[in-house]
Amino acid sequence: MTADLRLEPRWIDGFAHVFGLCAVQRGDVCAVLSESASRRDLVQLAELGLARLGARVFHVVLPQRPVTTPVPVRSTGASDAIGGIDAVVAALARCSFVADCTVEGLMHAPELPAILAGGARVLYVSHEHPEILERCLPQPGDDAPVRDAMRRLKSARRMTVTSAAGTELEIGLEGARVGGVWGFTSKPGTLGHWPGGLVLAFPAAGRVRGTLVLDRGDVNLTFKRYLADPVRLVIDDDHVVDVVGDSPDAQMMRGHYAAWAEHEGHRGAYAVSHVGWGLNRRARWDAMLFYDKADFNGTELRAFGGNFLYSTGANEVAGRHTLGHFDLPLRGCTVALDGEVVVDAGRLV
Repeated sequence: MTADLRLEPRWIDGFAHVFGLCAVQRGDVCAVLSESASRRDLVQLAELGLARLGARVFHVVLPQRPVTTPVPVRSTGASDAIGGIDAVVAALARCSFVADCTVEGLMHAPELPAILAGGARVLYVSHEHPEILERCLPQPGDDAPVRDAMRRLKSARRMTVTSAAGTELEIGLEGARVGGVWGFTSKPGTLGHWPGGLVLAFPAAGRVRGTLVLDRGDVNLTFKRYLADPVRLVIDDDHVVDVVGDSPDAQMMRGHYAAWAEHEGHRGAYAVSHVGWGLNRRARWDAMLFYDKADFNGTELRAFGGNFLYSTGANEVAGRHTLGHFDLPLRGCTVALDGEVVVDAGRLV
């Protein structure tokens, strides 16, 4: 549990600003969803931000569920806080807006489709220090570059990713599901997260192969760690088939993958979840240096402009389910769609 912080007036201003971008109106019925392990400052800021807009606010607070895996579950975006409780789903689905303050967020939670089907708009407020949210405050118009990137990604058939460090990836996009987030959401039945600013594709089965090289300074967000030495991932038929390297970074990745395979009885944790790139020019690659791990969730590093984000784990499009998940933002990559470069050596085109 993080220490209680004094709630700065500017943070309340920021929450009200973002919820206003989510089209919250006076009189709207809005829920603040949290769990016992949620940051209390974010829960209070969500309530105060909604109240400033004149919304009618109520809280849904759930106890943290027991740990059932031998491996720590981090960075999944699939909160298990609701635990399939129908009454909670029904209450959230009937809201105009839900401020999601759970630790992992509802992005990939099994209850999310039913909540969205009721017409609720859901915004995951990333589980980190309010200063990070303040620096990455979304603005009107932030959706435009993400929407443009989504259109490009939806019309492409092939993504290639290369880097001076040795990355050479081929990704087929036929049958992929494309999504994007920009820090707010105003359409009923949709979800966003703050910070935002990235575009993603969930490839269909059997579409990814090649080599992914994590260079020094690249990020393993599941471990909340900048790499000290390169790690080379050999990928065939969507799955990491070899983690090459003798450094502690490589050893820890091998051990984490193997632990999930042993626990789950399959190799789903080794497989691709999603691929994409960051578009947020206000987000910073070096931000993790300035915060304790308990104050940093890493959503900012998933979105910093020009990063290539490769993630392994659950992928509903490919029919794969696992709790094991790595989010790996890489710098210095060139990303091309059907030969047209959209990120040039880590620089947004």
